Amino acid sequence: MTFAGWFSILVCLLLILALTKPFGIYLYRVFETERPPLAPILGGLERWVYRLSGVDPSKEHHWTEYARALLAFSLFGVLITHFIQRVQHLLPLNPAGLGPVAPDLAFNTAVSFTTNTNWQSYAGESTMSTITQMAGLTWHNFLSAACGVAVALALARGFTRQRGQTVPATIGNFWVDVTRCLLHVLLPISFLFALALVQQGVPQTFAPNTAATTLEGAKQAIPLGPVASQESIKMLGTNGGGYYNANSAHPFENPTPFSNLLEMISIFAIAAALTYTYGLMARNSREGWAIFWAMACLCVAGVSVCYWAESKPNPALAGLPLTVEGNLEGKEVRFGFAATALFATLATDASCGAVNGMHDSFNPLGGLVPLLNIQLGEVVFGGVGSGLYGMLVFVVLSVFIAGLMVGRTPELLGKKIEAKEVKLAVLYCLVFCVAVLGMTAAAAAVLPHGTSTLNNAGPHGLSEILYAASSAAGNNGSAFAGLGANTLFWNVGLAVLMWLGRFWMMIPVLGIAGSMVGKKTRPPGPGTFPTDIPLFTALLIGVVAIVGALTFFPALCLGPLVEHFVALHGKVY
Repeated sequence: MTFAGWFSILVCLLLILALTKPFGIYLYRVFETERPPLAPILGGLERWVYRLSGVDPSKEHHWTEYARALLAFSLFGVLITHFIQRVQHLLPLNPAGLGPVAPDLAFNTAVSFTTNTNWQSYAGESTMSTITQMAGLTWHNFLSAACGVAVALALARGFTRQRGQTVPATIGNFWVDVTRCLLHVLLPISFLFALALVQQGVPQTFAPNTAATTLEGAKQAIPLGPVASQESIKMLGTNGGGYYNANSAHPFENPTPFSNLLEMISIFAIAAALTYTYGLMARNSREGWAIFWAMACLCVAGVSVCYWAESKPNPALAGLPLTVEGNLEGKEVRFGFAATALFATLATDASCGAVNGMHDSFNPLGGLVPLLNIQLGEVVFGGVGSGLYGMLVFVVLSVFIAGLMVGRTPELLGKKIEAKEVKLAVLYCLVFCVAVLGMTAAAAAVLPHGTSTLNNAGPHGLSEILYAASSAAGNNGSAFAGLGANTLFWNVGLAVLMWLGRFWMMIPVLGIAGSMVGKKTRPPGPGTFPTDIPLFTALLIGVVAIVGALTFFPALCLGPLVEHFVALHGKVY
């Protein structure tokens, strides 16, 4: 570890902090006022979209209507993306002449991008045509991110709205939330971000593949395409699916340290800003800051451990007469230990599967950090929208625990937290852990289908399976790439996990929103536990950590933890 490494980490985190308040105010004006800041420019287009789709923007939805619209919209996206992949050989913009994608892989990919997971069991440059990358995958990067933001706003309205503000039991209009997110947030920022990436050297072209001659005289085809436009929304929408197989470690996706900094900031930009937006919706910005600092503390703890672990050589080399400057395996030397550790931590804190180094090559304790980040529920800022609504579920649990401590009915923003909300919050947590551990057990037990494509045995092989299941159910998309997942078992199994981890967790969230929005608010009493103070932030951190630890600690002991102690005795896998 070096001063320069810590300084670069500090600069990135401070820039994210500096963006949180102004961007949060902008998001509040977009979604909670009648006239967004860009209405003079985009207002006409927004109204045209409503007329074309037959949407009445003044009509708000009950939570069940909101959920039906979300599910129908997402199912339509799966079908369209699957169809595009299956007929890409018949479509234009296919300079490499790629054939149709196999049915099981097309199904996996369609579900993956619909659920904001972007798990990729394929190499993008040799599997997906340009039209598929644009119309199938990049298109979904926008829509899935907008859906996540919409659900977060719905839950925030459930907590913050009072009966006098709206018709009871309505939480907004799904179509309006998605449309405004696309037009006023994702599209304009992605356009500017893409221009910045082009300036840094990221390709944005429809030109065919470029032929090159290697030093040995061999011929090599270098794939090109509209990379910058996909890369921008891939990061901003915490999607993570790369145009190239090496993702953000590829020089065409992430060519310079400055582009690397921009990409890291973009991962957290919307998620961090939404915490301040929530504070404004609650009419108390300290409510948002309490959540922000809980997320920030967990983030700093994760990057500190990961940077410390990766700045040391593999523990199996201990005692040998060697001078090794950290663990460089699987890392781009243009980024180094600090930027790689920070990128891995931010991407797994958020539901972003982007990588600028190979997690499978991390030291055992270094690889433990991204794996644990996902298993905490990706609520450390998290994905766009999903991070906020996931953390708000933990807020419900924390308030319930605080209420038990003082012997009073728990309250949040003046509304009672009752049995129904606690049950839905527990269901939210159970869906994730049952999906992850169930799939891990099935893959380890169903021989040879679950283990035949593992590149490593022992605890590291278990870590690869556990990471894949966690990444799919957590809608992250990154991988311990030692697992070959392009098989019928993994394509179908992970697709089911991704669907469960997205929508079976969104439905309880919307249920909580619908239950809370119609409740009466009352002023705080002597037994009310305030949720805008440092003590609540500490309680929230504890609840997040304990739920994750109690759920996954046994599995982690059999994977990265035992691998670390075995490596200290010279054994590697």
